[in-house]
Amino acid sequence: MAQSKRFAFLAKKVEGVGVCDVATAVKHLKGLEGSLPTKIRPCRFDQTVEISVRLGVDPKQADQVVRGSIVLPNGIGKSQRVLVFCQGDNINVATAAGADHVGGKELADKVKEGWLEFDVAIATPDMMGVVGPLGRVLGPRGLMPSPRAGTVTTNVAEAVREYKAGKVEFRVDAGGNVHCVVGKISFTPEKLAENVEALLRYLNSIKPSTSKGVYMRGCTLSATMSPGIRVAV
Repeated sequence: MAQSKRFAFLAKKVEGVGVCDVATAVKHLKGLEGSLPTKIRPCRFDQTVEISVRLGVDPKQADQVVRGSIVLPNGIGKSQRVLVFCQGDNINVATAAGADHVGGKELADKVKEGWLEFDVAIATPDMMGVVGPLGRVLGPRGLMPSPRAGTVTTNVAEAVREYKAGKVEFRVDAGGNVHCVVGKISFTPEKLAENVEALLRYLNSIKPSTSKGVYMRGCTLSATMSPGIRVAV
């Protein structure tokens, strides 16, 4: 697939940047659109910024699967739509905490029929009998509630507030890479850098004890419509 003139220009611009620290990478990323010549139209929307980290792990080994969740210091620049599977008193608790959709079997049936208008699904342990059969629908989309990610919990209010505040989840893919949203291109350089550094620190803190050799092998920072800038790790 041929590159657009815009992307080709930015890719050549990024080539000259090389590998740099987080603050410098953020500075270059934010400056890309402003570097375009007047004859090339810049991106007109607030791009999402993502970090990709190549890890020295073997995802085929259960004890080397890197996954987790973190509340980024400055959020991700959008309000996530939170769905909560619960019953009894937790319905009012979840609603009061700011959940967008709250319910039980009726919500599960809706999801089975193809409704997926939410970004995060949380469930109380007593609802897993209802939620479990949704694995085929939610699993491939990364929406299946999980105790490890903190989305199967008895503390519904805290979970809802965390995701509303900008909590993000990640899981290493088959190639040993972790991809995670860290904000919007409109964020100040300081806020973006703070989010990136927080995520990198957290990734380091959950390094599997069975992982040998270099753990963080490469890191790239990019926006929705931009080439990646390599970050020193």
